[in-house]
Amino acid sequence: MTQENYPRHLTALLETALVSFRVVNIVGPRQVGKTTMVRDLFQKGEYITLDEIDILEAIEAEPVQQLSDLKEDAAGEPVVIDEAQRSKKLALAIKAIVDKDKSKGQFILTGSSNVFAAMDIADSLPGRVVPVKLWPFTIAEIRKKPPSRLLDWTLQKNPLLKQINRLEALSRNEYITLIVEGGFPEPRELQTRERQNLYCSYVNSVVDYDVRDVSPIRKTDKFRRLIDQIAIRTAREVNLAELSKTIGVKWETIESYLDVMMRLSLVIKLGAWTSSETKREIKLPKFHFVDTGMNCALRQFDENSFGLGNAAAAQIGGLLESFVFNEIHRMLPFQSKEFRLYHWRSADRREIDIIAEGGNQLVGMEVKASRSVGQDDFKHLKWFSKEGPGKSRSFTGIVFYLGEKKLSFGDGCFALPVGALWADIKI
Repeated sequence: MTQENYPRHLTALLETALVSFRVVNIVGPRQVGKTTMVRDLFQKGEYITLDEIDILEAIEAEPVQQLSDLKEDAAGEPVVIDEAQRSKKLALAIKAIVDKDKSKGQFILTGSSNVFAAMDIADSLPGRVVPVKLWPFTIAEIRKKPPSRLLDWTLQKNPLLKQINRLEALSRNEYITLIVEGGFPEPRELQTRERQNLYCSYVNSVVDYDVRDVSPIRKTDKFRRLIDQIAIRTAREVNLAELSKTIGVKWETIESYLDVMMRLSLVIKLGAWTSSETKREIKLPKFHFVDTGMNCALRQFDENSFGLGNAAAAQIGGLLESFVFNEIHRMLPFQSKEFRLYHWRSADRREIDIIAEGGNQLVGMEVKASRSVGQDDFKHLKWFSKEGPGKSRSFTGIVFYLGEKKLSFGDGCFALPVGALWADIKI
């Protein structure tokens, strides 16, 4: 099955954005399906890609004139500009055009980074440009299901397990297959060796070509090595001093490299949730690789790597946590309330893998790579909500695990199979 056969949940948001904003800027990893989504949605208008050198040079030579001509040819439909980050002059030219023409849906830009990221441009375009982020497939998209409303489910006064329907019963090995396949459209359809080669080739092309559009990195070999190190550390707190020593560059350089990785949508930074009790809480961020399939390819893991007795078996916990985090992160635009994601750890070694904060509502989520679950797995969640910094907030606790049963553990805490992330939820 090709990527054209899968629905993208973001399509509805894109259609809404086009009737509200003059420019829609679709940002996401290379080869994640941005162009396919836009072409499927718009059969009219004008499409160009700045991967074609002659078009890029024409835009750089006379950007305002070229874009004005494209707008005229589009006859009221959007002008779609693919790989927009290739041009250094595009953002200012578009600003000049949309400052004069207030009509909506004039331009759709796609690319691996935001061409309006420069502060002086971003500050001068309020209400004109909206960024839209497209990530690799969610399992709900692969299963051709609607976006998950799991966080909305937690907002209810009394969430009921019976509201979570059509829960897919998967074995541990089936979950592992989802993790190692990943969510990029093309590689996930391939056999193991070819999939790993394609993912690794993808990362190399990002280093060789896309990085220069974002930042002038001289030591690309060091940057490439950092990618491998972050893959190893997915779902873990990152210590810049430790990475500096490992990579052999200053910690300030590591910090700038991580910023480039985030701008190129290779990793997501998960900040630490803090309360007023700041002395008791650790503030180091976690970094999650945006795709577990790519992560596994870089580490040469396949479906057989995580059997009992294998050296890689201990690594399944971090990969599963990143898998769950990515599913939750990608469902955020489809919840009724705006949520922000964090992790939490106290100085006395209590921790919660993921915290979703929506107003006064907190959802604490733990991830367990086991087929069974018990009261002990909820000790940090329950302490946090009853005695810790979450005691003054409305709180729901969830432990995601590899079993098949939906279970209630009291005090607003539930054990849910990982498959609940793409189950049907009736609210």
